[in-house]
Amino acid sequence: MSNPIVQISNFNLKYGSKTVLTDLEWTISEGENWLLTGASGSGKTVLLKAIAGLEKSTDEIVVSFNPQADVKPVCQYIAQWYQFKNIEGVANFYYQQRYNAQQVKDTLTVNAELVHYGKENNLNLSKIEPILNALGFASLRNAQLIELSSGEHKKLQLVKALWLKPQLLLLDQPYTGLDVQSRQNLNNLLDELTNDGVQIVLVSNETEIPACINRYAEVEDGQLVEHFTFCTRSNIVIEEKEIPAFLHEAPPSSSNTLIKMVDVNINYGEKQVLKNVSWEIKAGEKWLLQGHNGSGKSTLLSLINGDHPQAYANEIYLFGNKRGSGESIWDIKQHIGLISPELHWYFDFNATVWQSIASGFFDSIGLYKEIGWHKRTQVDELIEYFGLTANKNDLLSQLSLGKQRLVLLARTVIKNPELLVLDEPCQGLDAHQTLQFNTLIDGLCTTNRTLIYVSHSDDQLPKNLTHQLLLSKGGVIYNDIYKQRTYKEELESV
Repeated sequence: MSNPIVQISNFNLKYGSKTVLTDLEWTISEGENWLLTGASGSGKTVLLKAIAGLEKSTDEIVVSFNPQADVKPVCQYIAQWYQFKNIEGVANFYYQQRYNAQQVKDTLTVNAELVHYGKENNLNLSKIEPILNALGFASLRNAQLIELSSGEHKKLQLVKALWLKPQLLLLDQPYTGLDVQSRQNLNNLLDELTNDGVQIVLVSNETEIPACINRYAEVEDGQLVEHFTFCTRSNIVIEEKEIPAFLHEAPPSSSNTLIKMVDVNINYGEKQVLKNVSWEIKAGEKWLLQGHNGSGKSTLLSLINGDHPQAYANEIYLFGNKRGSGESIWDIKQHIGLISPELHWYFDFNATVWQSIASGFFDSIGLYKEIGWHKRTQVDELIEYFGLTANKNDLLSQLSLGKQRLVLLARTVIKNPELLVLDEPCQGLDAHQTLQFNTLIDGLCTTNRTLIYVSHSDDQLPKNLTHQLLLSKGGVIYNDIYKQRTYKEELESV
């Protein structure tokens, strides 16, 4: 019988005031690579953190490394998000800082970060090249950390882990933010890694998993339930809920053409992020925006949301006004309901669920104003709709990542905007929550509301999309009626 590398006995864990795991038992033996699933908030992340020694000190979890193994006798936990710091060692960044050319030099370059990590862990720098190439990351060596997109930050985490080759690698939603090709390449790299003796525990909601996975379990009601095959929940049924009445009708559109861009170019020094992009969005249209990691999607959306200073140097019309004609950033934001990975990163996690949702009325990161009875009622209606009533007074920091995202989704729609800009809105959500949210979007967009929806997952989309914009290396490769073809298929047709 193979030796256990992890032995968990009668493990109990609380997250905030909630008991998440109860008398949990789990043995991970040598040669086993696990897929761990479960509903959002079931305790998957805290379980991985506990194994890695990041949650609390406990005698109920014993990790035993093989001293004869060819890989490092360490346990490496890779979180969903990469929390980078500036040169002075702090992380007090603000939301728009990524787009400010004068501010980006405040962080290390990717190359400097990798050199530092290699020295810290006594790694050979030449052995990182195949990993960089496989994940399409080699061209970003000279980029500042703050310039990277959410998907590129995820890749940087993975590059480090694959380079380190720890004996036990714990991956929490590693596909979050990655494009389709990067996901496939990651699976190939993980298969190679396990051939070298690394063992992995993978927390994921995805159906495409590496071939090396040979054990399956689900966290359910505080317990670990082992499955003998890979199980997917294909017959998900959501409770039919009436959309809150105040969201039934979108406000009148401010213009027949909400967004118009003419030959837009965005440069950071010698690096060109957007190249001659022209895009027109008419009121009531529902757009799918796609592109590989680093293709320019986030930058394009920052021009619409008023966050990018280079908007003034381009011909851009927003809600009937030419950009730079006297409107403020708040004049623009009052038309838009926005969610993005970056907004989630920089949000105030010391706000309560109720305060976070109510802040959407003012587009603020946190609530700094009192609101009247009518608006308070609307907040309560959305909290009930999203199933967050029990968490109403909890701090955002006390929630699972999936529930945090639900709170920010509620914040996005609370002011009933004419344009919804949803950048990877279902990151961190389980399958049930994803279906619930996309059903809500379909309900909201039956009116004249306009939609821009960004997703790498072609099977997790709203049903009412009408148009599609595809980017590749900063340029437009498709701009027309929505065709139910994957991004990869469209790219191959060019």
